[in-house]
Amino acid sequence: MPTTAQIPASPGSRRLISALGGYGMVLPAFLLMVAIIAYPAVLSIIQTLTTGVDGRATGFTLAQYLFFFHDRLSMTNLLYTLRVGFIVLAVLLVVCFPIALYLRFSHSKLTSAVYILALFPLFVPTINLSFAMIRFTTTHGLLDTLLSRAGLVHYVTPYLRTSGTIIGLVWEGIPFTVLILNAARVQVDDSLLESARDVGASIPQVFLRILLPLIKNAVIIILALQFLGILGSYTIPYLLGPAEPEMIGVFMERTYDQVHAPLQAQTQAVISFFIAAIAGILYVRTVASQQRRTEGR
Repeated sequence: MPTTAQIPASPGSRRLISALGGYGMVLPAFLLMVAIIAYPAVLSIIQTLTTGVDGRATGFTLAQYLFFFHDRLSMTNLLYTLRVGFIVLAVLLVVCFPIALYLRFSHSKLTSAVYILALFPLFVPTINLSFAMIRFTTTHGLLDTLLSRAGLVHYVTPYLRTSGTIIGLVWEGIPFTVLILNAARVQVDDSLLESARDVGASIPQVFLRILLPLIKNAVIIILALQFLGILGSYTIPYLLGPAEPEMIGVFMERTYDQVHAPLQAQTQAVISFFIAAIAGILYVRTVASQQRRTEGR
């Protein structure tokens, strides 16, 4: 007669033990996220919904948000941030798709050099990038000097202009975009692309009709994650961008530190959070649908 120790565990017991073990491993990270992310976010939302413009607790009120959406400066900075974000995303796709196509179809020795150069900004700290761009693009800087020697004397520096912010954010976003596109195009079956080339399709046709539909999920992931990074950017807009209008991150810091209005800064943060949540939901839905398709194969 088998002893208790010899009786094999039932499939239900094994599943329960496995589930408890998995939850136990996830629990510390989950509690940390609750402590440093969820709790402060919920507390900020509650404070902005229960405090009037004069700083007094009034119960439920939308006064802080009504003030934000009726304040010309606040709305100008928010719309400016969204405009810069969409421009940066468009430029990133225009710049990085040709690089990804070149890396996909070219087999020359130059391919590795192009790939290394595309990833180089990944290893440059943002603060170093910002000051390097200032020295390179400012009036009487290296670029201005080279253009002057070539006879081009009407150079206008992008430093402290919107174009400076866009250039810096694009330069910073190129490595991540190229990495995701490169990983996505590797998953595309070579036979599909080669068959299209064999029947006379040009590279743009291969890209638009075959490659792009197959990597559309990767494109959505890129757009979502890059938008989140742009929305929360501070160093590049602060050092390279104009004083007015401001990116929302710079505006938020100035409201808190210089204007000494922490509740208004919290309101700006909450509004930014909900805008970011839209991109986050898009990212999660895309990843989840991609995983379901992978599991269904």
